[in-house]
Amino acid sequence: MLLHFGKVPVLVVSSADAAREVLKTHDLVFSNRPHRKINDILVYDSKDVATAPYGEYWRQLRSLTVLNLLSNKRVQSFHRVREEETARMMENIKECSSSSLLVNLTNLCSSLTNDIVCRVAMGKRYREGELGNKFQQLLLEFVELLGTISIGDYIPWLDWLGKVNGFWGRAEKVAKHLDEFIDEVIEEHISCDGHAEVDSEDQNDFVDVLLSIQKTNTIGFQVDRTTIKALILDMFAAGTDTTSTPLEWAMTELLKHPILMQRLQDEVRSVVGKRTHITEEDLGQMNYLKAVIKETLRFHTPVPLLVPRESMQDIKVKGYDIAAGTQVIVNAWAIARDPTCWDQPQEFKPERFLNSSIDFKGHDFEFVPFGAGRRGCPGTLFAISVIEMALANLVHQFDWSLPAGEELDMSETNGLTIHKKYPLMAVATPRKRHE
Repeated sequence: MLLHFGKVPVLVVSSADAAREVLKTHDLVFSNRPHRKINDILVYDSKDVATAPYGEYWRQLRSLTVLNLLSNKRVQSFHRVREEETARMMENIKECSSSSLLVNLTNLCSSLTNDIVCRVAMGKRYREGELGNKFQQLLLEFVELLGTISIGDYIPWLDWLGKVNGFWGRAEKVAKHLDEFIDEVIEEHISCDGHAEVDSEDQNDFVDVLLSIQKTNTIGFQVDRTTIKALILDMFAAGTDTTSTPLEWAMTELLKHPILMQRLQDEVRSVVGKRTHITEEDLGQMNYLKAVIKETLRFHTPVPLLVPRESMQDIKVKGYDIAAGTQVIVNAWAIARDPTCWDQPQEFKPERFLNSSIDFKGHDFEFVPFGAGRRGCPGTLFAISVIEMALANLVHQFDWSLPAGEELDMSETNGLTIHKKYPLMAVATPRKRHE
């Protein structure tokens, strides 16, 4: 479907075949990102991996990020951080359950992903105290602003509306405060060699690595302070919201379908036995857990329209002429619910993935929650590792139910990522273990 948003032609891709053409066959042609003024303000003139124009700078940046934070080896090296932060979340739930308080799973999932990303990217949590509270609020506003459409990007002469309604002023204020916070983090790493309040296995965090590369210039291109700050922001914009959201929706669907919850609990508890905490080695034996997560990503695609692309030259796609400069939106949500690809697509059925080779790694175009091709999400493995560990522990250590007399509200929010409109509140009962 071809639309025109003001002066910008926009191609909307809503089928697996067309997605394959854009994300694989003509991947290079569609590897650019459209320019957005909000990116100039929030992410240092698009100096980050997610929004940088396609070219040598982006290639170097992506390689640097994957090698030092998101490769399989690096993700595995963070296993202790994931296990420790998940254990902290379990303790928080126990405190709530012992006080007969409802558990706010939305907040807990968000806090978990934020703390994990903080530790691997910056060496420690940034939650406590005035600085931590300020950072949490800034991140929420940052993600909200990133997902807001500016009419000036499509109809330039109406850009003044962003000034009148206060949008640009708000964005500049958030950018200024985030910049000051990240500067503090970097200065702390420089003055303390990155070891302040960090235990021994967390010392080699992403900021340390970037500062070391900046100092030695060992990769062939200059990593300046602005690039470091843009990459740190990327980790939070792409690594927190899109990881906590599937976890929140998975628990929502399991509460809605108690039989599925029971099946998952049976699998997890049979693998783990009488032990309390789950290790990453246990997760490899949990096929139904992986099926539940895949079905959650299908049914509640975290970023339903993916991140827009832009064609760099005139091209033919499925017999149609697409002009250079056309913005491309891949409707991953619609593709994941296409009845020509999926049996009973409007039903939450994890079983569909048990005897299926379909995966989210970017090779099966009926299922692209993380995108595909050159501009596919490089943090897929990182996100899945967090979700698997957290979800397995949640269903292993507790029995879950809704508050008496209440029904689940499945309403969604609008934005870059799709959250539940209202926080997920549930009753947690610690599992009774019989010797």
